[in-house]
Amino acid sequence: MNMRSVTRSRSGRLIAAVVLTVTVATPLAVTHAASAATTLTVAQALAAQDGRAATVTGYVIGQPTATNTVITSGFTADTAIAIADQATETGTGRMLYVQVTAAWRTTFGLLANPSLRGRQVTATGTLTAYFSHGGLKNPTAMSLGGGTTPSPTPSPTGTASPTDYYAAATGKTGPALRTALHTIIRTQTKLTYDQVWDALKDTDQDPANPANVILLYSGRSQSKTSNGGGVDDWNREHVWAKSHGDFGTATGPGTDVHHLRPEDVSVNSLRGNKDFDAGGSAVAEAPGCYTDADSFEPRNAVKGDVARMILYMAIRYEGDDGWPDLEPNDSVANGTTPRLGRLSKLLAWNEQDPPDAFEQRRNQRIYERWQGNRNPFVDHPEWARSIWG
Repeated sequence: MNMRSVTRSRSGRLIAAVVLTVTVATPLAVTHAASAATTLTVAQALAAQDGRAATVTGYVIGQPTATNTVITSGFTADTAIAIADQATETGTGRMLYVQVTAAWRTTFGLLANPSLRGRQVTATGTLTAYFSHGGLKNPTAMSLGGGTTPSPTPSPTGTASPTDYYAAATGKTGPALRTALHTIIRTQTKLTYDQVWDALKDTDQDPANPANVILLYSGRSQSKTSNGGGVDDWNREHVWAKSHGDFGTATGPGTDVHHLRPEDVSVNSLRGNKDFDAGGSAVAEAPGCYTDADSFEPRNAVKGDVARMILYMAIRYEGDDGWPDLEPNDSVANGTTPRLGRLSKLLAWNEQDPPDAFEQRRNQRIYERWQGNRNPFVDHPEWARSIWG
């Protein structure tokens, strides 16, 4: 609409002229503005693939690799995520493929952040086909569901577990609790044995010296770069000895960082594949540790850590995914069977040495940066007695 206003003096001379121009938005422009301002569901976004700008919220399901393919583990790139209105969605037709451009890959790429799977995210971008599938491209904003981006460095004092992570286990006890926890924690990103080196340098970093790691049994702070096979180097200790079930160092239990810790090479060798129990002779390079012919006792400060790592392994590896069914028992003569003891001591140590800030931080880093799963006994030590009595 155009309007011209003219004012004249009594003599007829022109003294002012004002031109007012009003542009009326087209219906399409109004629709696009409303879409960008209103957060859409995934279903709404899939129905509006017309190039408009929009903000969409959904749960991360996995990484799209083709029109009808979304992988949920073993991620290969940081360039795309698939989101859905339900965290348990399995139908790709109900997923929106979101392009993750370079600006967002550090915090929203699944290869770098596998723990994002199952979390709610909000993305603003253009609703248009991606992988020949309903998508959102060229994002201008990305955030977690609550409107905050993931912190690049978890709290040094540890972080509580996500409120919905253990939802399926809430209120359960005994065998039902065990089954629920197994279902929850078996979803994880699996590392190679070489990747374990980098993971341990992060998960076991000395809070007082970021150039060092803390050795499990020795308690010594040692340079991250002094890893290897030399006498005074540190290497990768399998707390659940890999010969107990003969799973070696292949991807799976042999590379699960929840039970792998840095340790002095000679102390690691001394512990060998012994079960855990109390007593024996003092270990010179690991003050507070003791050993005899068939068992090893860790120092008091990590007795609970050791117990919770063993209990985690028993719940995670139940023999249903090609790996041995691991289980603690009350023996210290387990040989190469998939058993490890002594359970009565482990349960007592779990209560004697509750999770501290270092262990909680470690659990959070594994969840956020490496495997995307948690050790439930670090978050809920009381569940050990509920399962094993």
